[in-house]
Amino acid sequence: MNNCCNEEKKEKKDCGCIYDILKKILLLQQQDFDNESYSGCDKPYLGPVCTSVCYNTRPIQLFNCSTGAAWSFPYNVNGTTGDTDVFRIEALDECCCTCRLLYLDPTTNQYTNTNEFATIDLGCVGAIRCLADTFIDLC
Repeated sequence: MNNCCNEEKKEKKDCGCIYDILKKILLLQQQDFDNESYSGCDKPYLGPVCTSVCYNTRPIQLFNCSTGAAWSFPYNVNGTTGDTDVFRIEALDECCCTCRLLYLDPTTNQYTNTNEFATIDLGCVGAIRCLADTFIDLC
């Protein structure tokens, strides 16, 4: 049985709309927010200058095209373990995406980064959900 839904597309190097959406998100996240020379419609933030409230992450969830279930991976941060289905796109390579695992910090009710990553075959992704933009401390 085939584990991925889009084997034919993958062979043709055409990952479709999911790849296109992830590419746009990745480009948004890679903006140099410290550069204040932005102007016009392509400025990546609102207001006259970028402040500490700028967003740098659009958290996403990816769903398996065969089962409809959200992709989920285990994480371990400072001895706290769990599973998460929320990611930050970090890289795209043909029909694969590398995602940083994010988890919801119960004390702040905000997403926090981990230093753990997963690579997902986009041929196995049937849907994407974008969550509210946020700031993630990547240091």
